[in-house]
Amino acid sequence: MDLLKFIGADVIELTGNHFADYGAGATISTLAIYKKNNMQYFGGGADLADAIKPLLMENNGNKIAFIGCNSVDTDRAPTASENHPGAAPCNYPYLVKEIRQLHDQGYIVISTFQYYESYYAKPFAAQIHDFRLMADAGADIVQGSQAHFPQTMEFYDDAFIHYGLGNLFFDQMGKGEYYPTRREFIDRHVFYNGHYISTEMLTALLEDYSRPRPMTLQERDAFLSEYFSTSGW
Repeated sequence: MDLLKFIGADVIELTGNHFADYGAGATISTLAIYKKNNMQYFGGGADLADAIKPLLMENNGNKIAFIGCNSVDTDRAPTASENHPGAAPCNYPYLVKEIRQLHDQGYIVISTFQYYESYYAKPFAAQIHDFRLMADAGADIVQGSQAHFPQTMEFYDDAFIHYGLGNLFFDQMGKGEYYPTRREFIDRHVFYNGHYISTEMLTALLEDYSRPRPMTLQERDAFLSEYFSTSGW
């Protein structure tokens, strides 16, 4: 919590498949801590209804909606059910309907996934299909939060899709100074007058287990050149 406060987190995504690792009691206590610290959440919750509902916000005249899901249900940390906390399961018909309604109501929609993990820069076919499905429904930003390995990005119609940001605060140091699990994207999206305007791609490198630092200009140039090329740009 000290770290989340330090970085100024206002919204917490709970789609991760480790969200409920310590059982229902600990999960409910975690939600209470977020509420006590005025941190709103989405993509998970105290039960299924709480987990799947979008988070609706208004900031400087911009109506913003967050919605997310977990496509990787595990035995240790199952997704939320009617009477059990956890991450929101991926109910695609529900997500498509909800995103369309939010879009029609004038919300800028940010749709996120805890998708199946892979250690490849390029997304696989099913991942592309599911992420684009959210964009087709009206999401402005579609983002993969699962990737320990950063993945490519694309402009798809009017949406920006980033298939995987990579690690943020994590302990996958790996071997070598620029091991792929140490490289990460931090996307800063700009909204103005109810519209998605642009994305600034910040780049960082993990140091000393879980401490990201900004990449040097040389590191950033090599990283972005590799990923822009792999993205077909």
